[in-house]
Amino acid sequence: MSFFETRHLTKHFGGLTAVNDLSFQVEQGEIYGLIGPNGSGKTTVFNLITSYYPISDGTILFEG
Repeated sequence: MSFFETRHLTKHFGGLTAVNDLSFQVEQGEIYGLIGPNGSGKTTVFNLITSYYPISDGTILFEG
């Protein structure tokens, strides 16, 4: 069981797909970084995880 997991996370802003089918798991005690060029969706992923933006499709699970 993972501490944190995203499954097929997707976010659309009108006709723009900002995040498309992102899935990953983080186990308790692990540290990850999210890197990429400007405009690649890093801040959007953070805003989806923190529920600042509603998810267009997919699931976010905390502690299973």
